[in-house]
Amino acid sequence: MFFILSKVGFFFIQPSNALIFCALLGCLMMLTRWRRSGVWVTFSCVALVAACGLSPAANWLILPLEERFSEVKLPDRIDGVIVLGGAFDTTVMSARADPALNTAAERLTIVPGLAKRYPGVPIIHTGGDGHLVASGANEAEGAEALFDDFGLEKGRIVLESRSRNTVENAEFTRDLVSPEKGQTWLLVTSAFHMPRSVGVFRKAGWSGIIPYPVDFRTRGWQDLTRGFSGVSTGLRRFDIASREWIGLFVYWLTGRTGDLFPGPLSS
Repeated sequence: MFFILSKVGFFFIQPSNALIFCALLGCLMMLTRWRRSGVWVTFSCVALVAACGLSPAANWLILPLEERFSEVKLPDRIDGVIVLGGAFDTTVMSARADPALNTAAERLTIVPGLAKRYPGVPIIHTGGDGHLVASGANEAEGAEALFDDFGLEKGRIVLESRSRNTVENAEFTRDLVSPEKGQTWLLVTSAFHMPRSVGVFRKAGWSGIIPYPVDFRTRGWQDLTRGFSGVSTGLRRFDIASREWIGLFVYWLTGRTGDLFPGPLSS
């Protein structure tokens, strides 16, 4: 039920969608006796679309997420690498023969280097089909094909194919590999998604998690003043960052993370 509610709920509160819905409402109001209010609502929505899409506002939202675990110190040894799903377009995969990667592809392309750095350790990919309506393809299928193309030994690959969100990533992978206290696991996901992922994995009972953020969308704090050349580009980043902040709050409110904004553990 939580999965369905989260998908349906975010469809309506996703900033780009919400602004369009409000603008349409404003247009309808302009046909009634509330015409003046309708004009104000419509104009405000258009102005907000421009502001969110062209100004640095999206970077203001995403930078605190990306910088939360930006300093990474890899240990000499680990017990395994956990790669979160989200890098495949399963809708396209359902109609094509080859894996279809999206903008989070670095979650996968970083794996060969890590496999070489840590020979022999298991490489775990966790992710099934995160669509509300099944797309007909599974991320595990894409990961299996891609890792085979990378030349990784099949005996090192562990595929978790049932999870649909980050909570299920943590819980299903835990049940699959049975991590032990004192072990060290490298967690690979997009930098903006790392705070929520770390919080969820810690809450699910994982210890020894070392965040390895990839897929950075900004250069760093210098992008606080950098705007966008196209409204669609800025709005897309604004939606991504908003989803993470909303997810952090909802996960904390429902007890799926122990901290509102998970961060590095003090040494």
